[in-house]
Amino acid sequence: MPSTETTADPAGSATRAFGSLRTIDETIELRFPVGRLPQLAEADLLDSPALWGRTDTPAGTFRLEPVRPDRDLGLLTGWMNDPEVDAYWELAGPEAVTGAHLRAQLDGDGRSIPCLGLLDGTPMSYWEIYRADLDPLSRSYPARPHDTGIHLLIGDGTNRGRGLGTTLLRAVADLVLDNRPRCTRVIAEPDIRNTPSVSAFLGSGFRCFAEIDLPEKRAALMIRERALRNLL
Repeated sequence: MPSTETTADPAGSATRAFGSLRTIDETIELRFPVGRLPQLAEADLLDSPALWGRTDTPAGTFRLEPVRPDRDLGLLTGWMNDPEVDAYWELAGPEAVTGAHLRAQLDGDGRSIPCLGLLDGTPMSYWEIYRADLDPLSRSYPARPHDTGIHLLIGDGTNRGRGLGTTLLRAVADLVLDNRPRCTRVIAEPDIRNTPSVSAFLGSGFRCFAEIDLPEKRAALMIRERALRNLL
């Protein structure tokens, strides 16, 4: 896949390829034409979170594993039928409902990857890692190329309400930043009514950027900046 980065003569080649260049106090600023931004963004969608490895957390060893419907559909359907989950995901019903939600991602172009979260080898959460800048969400905030979004649900009710979400959100945001060097921000948009979820994001280093109206909910736009990673 062609790279959008330059090596030899970076200023000159980047200027010829993408637009004007300005030097101020020895700082090089590239101005990319708006029409080229989608091409730059799509140059690298999402690799597989299965390659991101394990991470140690205070709760145990955690890893992401892409969903396999033939193996995981029953488990995920059970989680989606939990009333606490259904209140925000709205996917209660037979396996066909959850299956269609998964298939829309698995049959897509790789902009969203559904994953199980395994803690000490046990599946206990569901995650969606997605390109926020290529998602309809990008119409609701000033997106940057390679913004990476996350959705989360804790599957087992016994794991809720004890700070585990905060721990895992920090771990997954770190995995994104460690493995996606072009990503400068991790994005999330929990329902503003879901105060435990919003609190978990705040506790894991995200900041509330704004409240935004999406087709299915009013959301808290949460952002974790790479530049502030070690400060929050």
